[in-house]
Amino acid sequence: MSQTITIDPVTRLEGHGKITIQLNGQGEVEDAHFHITQVRGFERFSEGRPFYEMPALMERICGICPVSHLLASAKACEAIMSVQIPHTAAQLRRMLNLAQLVQSHALSFFHLSSPDLLLGMDSDPAARHILGVAAANPKLGLAGIGLRRFGQSIIETLAEKRVHPGWVVPGGVTEPLTPEKRDKILAMIPEAYANVGLALGAYKQIADKFKAEIEVFANFPSNYLSLINEDESFEITDGALRLIDAQGKTIEDGMTASRFTEAFGEAVEPYSYTKFPYYKALGYPEGCYRVGPLARLNNVKTMGTPRAEKELAEFKQLAAGPVESSFYQHHARLVEALYGIEKIEEILADPQILDKHVRATAGVNQLDGAGQIDAPRGVLNHHYKVDENGKMTWASLVVATGHNNKAMNKGVLQASKAYVKDGKFTEGALNRIEAVVRTFDPCLSCSTHAFGQMPLVVTLLSANGEVVDRVARD
Repeated sequence: MSQTITIDPVTRLEGHGKITIQLNGQGEVEDAHFHITQVRGFERFSEGRPFYEMPALMERICGICPVSHLLASAKACEAIMSVQIPHTAAQLRRMLNLAQLVQSHALSFFHLSSPDLLLGMDSDPAARHILGVAAANPKLGLAGIGLRRFGQSIIETLAEKRVHPGWVVPGGVTEPLTPEKRDKILAMIPEAYANVGLALGAYKQIADKFKAEIEVFANFPSNYLSLINEDESFEITDGALRLIDAQGKTIEDGMTASRFTEAFGEAVEPYSYTKFPYYKALGYPEGCYRVGPLARLNNVKTMGTPRAEKELAEFKQLAAGPVESSFYQHHARLVEALYGIEKIEEILADPQILDKHVRATAGVNQLDGAGQIDAPRGVLNHHYKVDENGKMTWASLVVATGHNNKAMNKGVLQASKAYVKDGKFTEGALNRIEAVVRTFDPCLSCSTHAFGQMPLVVTLLSANGEVVDRVARD
């Protein structure tokens, strides 16, 4: 008889999800899915609000990456206002976004994934966490804490709060940078370099031990989408989108935020509350793609900073074309974290960084506006429509975890077929299947949509676990 293996919840993720693995009568894997089981209604309940409130509302979507939603939302509002923000405001926002990148990557690598990498996929689950890492390797554990603290401290220094700051507003930022704050951030940079260097060294020492995992951790040809500058250098705050194919050839280039809704669609599958974005010209599912660190490093030709440039050259040696295995997301995150530190140091040397002109003002000049950035997990697009009074009439949010949804599901199926044989599996095998999802570092609370009719099932269980009633909406 057929059998279903359920992993619920998937651990060491932001948000709530589960994995189901379907076996046939011979115990072989027939199918597997990653289910995102939570629903958020931000698109709906933003309707009727003044558009200028949107950045403060949208950052409440998540406590892990609020800066990402804050910036994408502000950009959408500025498109409605038809304003260009001052140079210094743009630089300060870029620094805020880079700090977010560093702290988020530190959280993903050290707190969520390093227990698998440093303690082993088959290690005791009771010790397979960040405290176990700290006990086994105190220097590395402290480096992880320190690197995340670096990013969070910069966010707090610039914006007064580490989580849900109100500093970024439509038109720029509310307060300029002071010399004292600049010097405070500069003083933290040497330790940050040391910590990310320690992490890169540790990763490179152990990567060869995971050749089996590299082969089956979402290791397949795909398209890749990310922001990129005109000179093909690394970018996460401005620039335009580039989509490449599995051979690295450009499918579409120079895509602005306003064109995103025209070029991309969202499919719905019955097993997830998160949609499946795809490039319309290729159709679904052929037009699906990956975003995030792996996509960004596959897309760029140069990092634009000296230390990260050397690391990119080494990363590019992993494959003749695009690097395919999602296991290498770990490596890519550390390269990006190094870039973030270098770029922050560079921004602080800008002679205009202390300029007090940091905000442009305007009213409603367009009834439609979109903004996009590359969040730590990948491309984030906010698209708003307003009436003549600036009241929100419509909103669409397409986030990184949605972009990666198809790839995560394909990766879970690939790993399940590798680690579940004849209906038999170990705890370590199931942990590896979970670890495939962790390589994408999904933010599940960010990713769920209110649009469309999602399947909804409510099951009522008795105290002994028997099904008493079940209500379903197709």
